[in-house]
Amino acid sequence: MKKNIRIGTRGSQLALWQANHIKACINKKFPELEVEILIIKTTGDRITDRPLSMVGGKGLFVKEIENALLNNDIDLAVHSMKDMPGDLPRGLIIGAIPERENPFDVMIARDNKLLADYPANAKIGTGSLRRGSQLKANRPDLEILSIRGNLDTRIKKLKSGEYDAIVLAAAGLRRLGQEKQITQYLDEDLMVPAVGQGALCIEIRENDPDISSIMEKLDHEPTRICVAGERAFLKQIEGSCHIPVACYGKFQGPQVILTALVASEDGQQVIKKQIVSPEDSVLDQGRKLADQLLENGGKQILESLNSNDR
Repeated sequence: MKKNIRIGTRGSQLALWQANHIKACINKKFPELEVEILIIKTTGDRITDRPLSMVGGKGLFVKEIENALLNNDIDLAVHSMKDMPGDLPRGLIIGAIPERENPFDVMIARDNKLLADYPANAKIGTGSLRRGSQLKANRPDLEILSIRGNLDTRIKKLKSGEYDAIVLAAAGLRRLGQEKQITQYLDEDLMVPAVGQGALCIEIRENDPDISSIMEKLDHEPTRICVAGERAFLKQIEGSCHIPVACYGKFQGPQVILTALVASEDGQQVIKKQIVSPEDSVLDQGRKLADQLLENGGKQILESLNSNDR
């Protein structure tokens, strides 16, 4: 087995927390290994003045790190699973998915109001088309504004009065010890999470037995099963940050419930469905759920969004 393990990651506060968390997990299971963290700047880190949907969507935060992995500059990469495209580059695989953090979106409000209590024209900030479309579907009277930047930057903009509230992923706040900032959790009835939200992706080379043996000790099977169903949906529907799509899987007893959504950017059209799947057929059911959404109006929504991009 290799004695030195190199982890590739982005340099944001949250990305470094995630990489150090995986480093600690490896050190606990394999104390004889030396683990090094290498920071790699991605396209998504360089572009901070425009919404992600305008500059490429999914893949912006992983491409350069994946290239480093393919070039043997690092041994594994740690990503937020929600940043991962449906297809991985040839030669790379998901080696492990550790146990998931809270998968839901949350609202941080300046005056501690809940979503239902805001007056018309209140300013809500989000950098996600998925969140924006679902906010508009729930509260078409609100003003949904774009916001980018790291967690501290977004909270500073909120407190300065640029926004009345902002919507973020619960997982990042909880991992960075900022849970007290949360005003309201938005469960899947209010806002279906992004595919893989709250989960980490440890990406490795396909033919690397030393690293594969380490991954076996880090994988959390219930999380992997749910995320696999979500990603099967994503791949089938060919989703990205360009289009408001969402899917969330959770165990209920021995079965997995997958809830998915396709929405128009203005929130006026929302196609939302749910499917119950045995855990051993979650990939097929994720694809089936995507087909159901497409057949029930989702295809028209996606075609309209794609035509607007051209």
